[in-house]
Amino acid sequence: MIRIFDLEKTDIESILKRAIVWRSDVEETVKGIMADVKERGDEALLEYTKRFDGVELSSLRVSEKEIEEAVKSVEPSFLETLRKAKENIASFHKTQIRESYEVKQANGTVLGQRFLPVESAGIYVPGGTAAYPSSVLMNAIPALIAGVKRIVMVTPPQKDGSVAKNILAAAHIAGVTEIYKVGGAQAVAALSYGTESIPKVYKIVGPGNIFVATAKRQALGLVGIDMFAGPSEILVIADENTSPVYAAADLLSQAEHDKMASAVLITDSQDLAYKVQAELERQIPLLERASICRESIDNNGMILVASDLKQAVEVSNELAPEHLELCVDDPFEILPLVKNAGSVFMGRNTPEALGDYFAGVNHVLPTNGTAHFSSPLSVDDFIKRSSYLYYTKEALQSEADDVMRFADHEGLTAHKNSVYVRVAKEAKE
Repeated sequence: MIRIFDLEKTDIESILKRAIVWRSDVEETVKGIMADVKERGDEALLEYTKRFDGVELSSLRVSEKEIEEAVKSVEPSFLETLRKAKENIASFHKTQIRESYEVKQANGTVLGQRFLPVESAGIYVPGGTAAYPSSVLMNAIPALIAGVKRIVMVTPPQKDGSVAKNILAAAHIAGVTEIYKVGGAQAVAALSYGTESIPKVYKIVGPGNIFVATAKRQALGLVGIDMFAGPSEILVIADENTSPVYAAADLLSQAEHDKMASAVLITDSQDLAYKVQAELERQIPLLERASICRESIDNNGMILVASDLKQAVEVSNELAPEHLELCVDDPFEILPLVKNAGSVFMGRNTPEALGDYFAGVNHVLPTNGTAHFSSPLSVDDFIKRSSYLYYTKEALQSEADDVMRFADHEGLTAHKNSVYVRVAKEAKE
């Protein structure tokens, strides 16, 4: 049963403490896999796929025929849903496109900044029992809008050697055609180092288990990554007028992801707190993933009773949740108080599932309190900035003394000389 705490009588820090846990045994295993794939390439990938996925493959790449057959086998109504979701996601993310700019000064100096897409990106998509076509759309569409020329998708094969049809259908609709049947840390290694079949990429995004997350962390620096993602989180702020049925259902929408998922309710109504506690006990047995929900709710879930909604938001800001629901009469009045959250769901008719699948905002969000300093996946994650500058001879002459003075104070005489040789009276053209 979920625990209830009165914030006025509880040491908040002790119950809200979280941390990303990196296991030493996983670190060593992943380190070995990464090195092996770097050394042996496709041979290692095929061996790990046989060992971990129980599938013996002769080829890693998904063929055009496989994609076509998968699309044909998917229910037309779901294909239409995928298309609608793509339109919503694309519409929202197109507003994030940056424009390059240039500043021209009176002395002839030109300063500018260019926004350029990374040349290639890898998208990791979980497979098997956790096959999420929504992850394909959320990761691929911002990359496409950014202008990434080469987008590579990796995903574990199913027991029959195929890729889940819904995953391939989503990739087809998103516009991703380069797909490989490989998962786990070995997939991250392939994207990082490149193999005979899979050329390396410059950025890797997408969710995965602890082995995938650890591999991405070890690859950081060799390639870019989106974020260090921990277990899923939801925090619901609810007032006395909120239905306990709604609140319980929304907590469980994230609890079903993982036994380590965190589901928290903060309310200014003790009566609602007990009603939600009871409602969770009623709803959990009705769910297909009841055992996962049970562990998540009992071990990581909590209900916090606040003195008022202001205190509720203050605690939420400390937690910096991945998903924050404002189930209150006027969520727009509360929103300005929210400083740290991955994505905010406003009002009683905006369940978190809308953001996961369809509304258009990205569902790849910062977890474990990293919303204090990081942001949802966006077009910016696939963009790099490059600055440039141009000086005329006269402009250099006018600023040379200041530049050389800086170099003198830093003890960098070669810096100083690179300016001096251009502006000294005896310097030749």
